[in-house]
Amino acid sequence: MAQGRGALGSVRHAMQYPQRARRYLRRLRRDAVLRLRHRDHIAYYSAVVDDAIVHGEATAVGNTGRRGWNEIGLMQFDYLKRHGLTPQHRLLEIGCGNLRAGWRFINYLDAGNYYGIDISLEVLFAAQAIVADHDLADKLPHLTLVKDMTFSFLPAAYFDIVHAHSVFSHSPLAVIEECFSHLPRVMKPDAFFDFTFNRTDGTEHARLGEDWYYRTESLVAAAERHGLKAEFMDDWEQLGHVQSKLRVTRG
Repeated sequence: MAQGRGALGSVRHAMQYPQRARRYLRRLRRDAVLRLRHRDHIAYYSAVVDDAIVHGEATAVGNTGRRGWNEIGLMQFDYLKRHGLTPQHRLLEIGCGNLRAGWRFINYLDAGNYYGIDISLEVLFAAQAIVADHDLADKLPHLTLVKDMTFSFLPAAYFDIVHAHSVFSHSPLAVIEECFSHLPRVMKPDAFFDFTFNRTDGTEHARLGEDWYYRTESLVAAAERHGLKAEFMDDWEQLGHVQSKLRVTRG
């Protein structure tokens, strides 16, 4: 896992890629303003995503016209199918975005079995458009705006599989632990929760408050503090995705 560059390396990178440097400085100014407006991280990051959408940054919700958008969505779908996902399962996707993988889950699952939650209303509008584009309204997907990780509106012991792609890579440990604290209530006893994260073998760090890097053992220990068991998924690592994956089950 690549570490953050030192000061000299950052200067060299900025000189070599001035457009990236300008984009980084804009993000730096934006984040400083949004941090002042939003002390809560989820409210802050929701504002970050909305701002990125307004400025046309494809990474905010994914870009359906890019090859990678479809490839990564298919990778997530195929992976869960290989690990036992069936149409009868109820799936909760945390941070569903504009349904990069979600539209495939909706199409595959029985009607009403897909639940997608996100912190950005703009993202959920984009998700609704994807549902319409793929003619999936009859599958009755549930798309819900949330402001925390308590899942208080969801029924107990309801979900067979919980899935989060590129969510904890944007989350401080306090948000992750809030998820670990409340998620078991909505999981069936034999359910599992898969999530990706930015893995580092060195010092844990954050970039701009938007991108967070963790050692595997830190997240495993965090899960254990909430009575959960976490397993590193080597077979996901072999697919070559930039993020790593952990699977959490009820201890």
